Amino acid sequence: MEKLIITVAVTGAEVTKEQQPNLPITPDEIAEEVYRCWQAGASIAHIHARLPDGTPTQSKEVYAEIKRKIQEKCDIIIQFSTGGAVWHTPEERIQCLDAMPEMATLSAGSCNFGNDVFMNSPAFMELLAKTMKEKGIKPEIEIFEPGMIENALRLVKKGLLELPLHFDFVLGVPGAMTGTIEDLLFLVKKIPEGCTWSVAGIGRYELPLAVHAIVMGGHVRVGFEDNIYYRKGELAKSNAQLVERIVRIAREVDREIATPDEARRILGIKKQ
Repeated sequence: MEKLIITVAVTGAEVTKEQQPNLPITPDEIAEEVYRCWQAGASIAHIHARLPDGTPTQSKEVYAEIKRKIQEKCDIIIQFSTGGAVWHTPEERIQCLDAMPEMATLSAGSCNFGNDVFMNSPAFMELLAKTMKEKGIKPEIEIFEPGMIENALRLVKKGLLELPLHFDFVLGVPGAMTGTIEDLLFLVKKIPEGCTWSVAGIGRYELPLAVHAIVMGGHVRVGFEDNIYYRKGELAKSNAQLVERIVRIAREVDREIATPDEARRILGIKKQ
């Protein structure tokens, strides 16, 4: 079984300081939080940028500053979100790719997202895939619904994506696919052989889905973007605390943890 890749999504676009006082907002706070997660065992940092007042931003300048500050501290794989906030325009969402991360997300379809709609038109998906291919950025295919897998495979047929793909199943978003173990098993069976996958369970789904991914040979995403609690009613002290728990569980079942360079080899990323 491959070593376990742990992704940490430290900030997201939705969580506020009022909900989670330990949420990192500024580039310095994000870089320090990512560094602590790297020390704990994370090998990928999934990044959303914020303005000083906490407002989500897709500014390439802010993303570039976050990238620089993280790289001054550690060699973790930096993955930018092209999802942004649901109200960001496609033009805003794509500009973070100009800051040249090693990885970036590519959401493979539209879905309800709480009281909003997360829009990803076929044309925008093609533009993201084409741009990432031109820039040599490894895409992570974000899957919120089963049909999104077929959308991604259509991009493969068009030559815009290349197999093997790396999928991230984001499960439990209100309005999209739920986060049961049956949901995860169903999705894993639908992806092409040789592809890698991780799971990001939202809220209460985070821990049980992570545990099953560990024993199934998949990979795991945790962090404040997805879940602000350590257990029911108890806020997590930090993103690193969530990473540390996954490391402990993996070691109990003899699943080794991947370093960033080992994760690069597993995912087929050439170190920048």
